[in-house]
Amino acid sequence: MKKLFFTSILALTVVSCTSRVGNASKVGRNQAPITGTQWVLADDVTNKPTLLIEQNRISGNAGCNNYFSDATIDTSAGNFSAKNIGSTRKMCNNMTTENSYLGVLKEVNKYVVTETTLELYKDNLLLLKFNKQ
Repeated sequence: MKKLFFTSILALTVVSCTSRVGNASKVGRNQAPITGTQWVLADDVTNKPTLLIEQNRISGNAGCNNYFSDATIDTSAGNFSAKNIGSTRKMCNNMTTENSYLGVLKEVNKYVVTETTLELYKDNLLLLKFNKQ
């Protein structure tokens, strides 16, 4: 039941993101560096997740808990991956956004950045879009 619920939330997230065209034509191409930047999720959700990108590390707030992860970022190919995502363990009233966000973040393998937006993709499929903080 839990897997079915997560899969449904993930599908809704992917469908809502893919309805926006994004910058899919730029996926897999040379990208500007994104280390030392802070982002906030562009979707209309309460307790918006945040993303801080540092050298080989990412962190932020997933809606309730703080999270952290090792990250691999290759600007020459626009590759992005988060490995070994960990988080604090507060229990909040609604963990749906947080669980979905962290689950989708694990799937990301590409990024496209402009001055004000960061888009995270799985291959050519837009998963998450952020606005610069």
